[in-house]
Amino acid sequence: MRPTPSQIDPNHARQPTAPTTTELQARVESRLATAEPDVEVLAVELAGSRRSPILRIYVDRPGGVDLELCATVTNHLRDLLVDYGVEVSSPGPERPLSKPDHYRRFLGRRVRVRTSEEIEGRKDFKGELVGADDEAVALAGDWGTVRIPHERIRRSNLMPQDVPASAEGAKHRTLGGRSPRNSGTTGRV
Repeated sequence: MRPTPSQIDPNHARQPTAPTTTELQARVESRLATAEPDVEVLAVELAGSRRSPILRIYVDRPGGVDLELCATVTNHLRDLLVDYGVEVSSPGPERPLSKPDHYRRFLGRRVRVRTSEEIEGRKDFKGELVGADDEAVALAGDWGTVRIPHERIRRSNLMPQDVPASAEGAKHRTLGGRSPRNSGTTGRV
């Protein structure tokens, strides 16, 4: 068996582990709390590939988000550009929900919650947000009501209000029996 570098040289520097999304969000929130106190960090997502990681940051503020604010926030996070591509964005109609206060603010709205592990045989829930506290959120839908602990939520967001429940799957429908992705057309369907 071949020895590892640390077995040959105990002082061999180990590869530092990549920070988690939670750690990155805490770092971004900490930086912006001082530099831009009226800006709320809604969510931080890690996207892209291992070779070209992208840090997607969703922000909001009382007066709304404009291009100038996105540029200002990016400038405050300039040191992250060494390791990540940084995208700063407004929340849009499908606003991410990541903190207990976010859920409480949008009680009664339709949300989508994806979990890290199955709850009652599912990992993807779409329904009305009927409860939220510091431990969990409660959703109601055709399938009943479910309580989802925050630590099991992988990702969640508001669903657009003007989309009827019957149209939620419309973007996944086929055209003439063929998938829009394989239809030979260009652009989005």
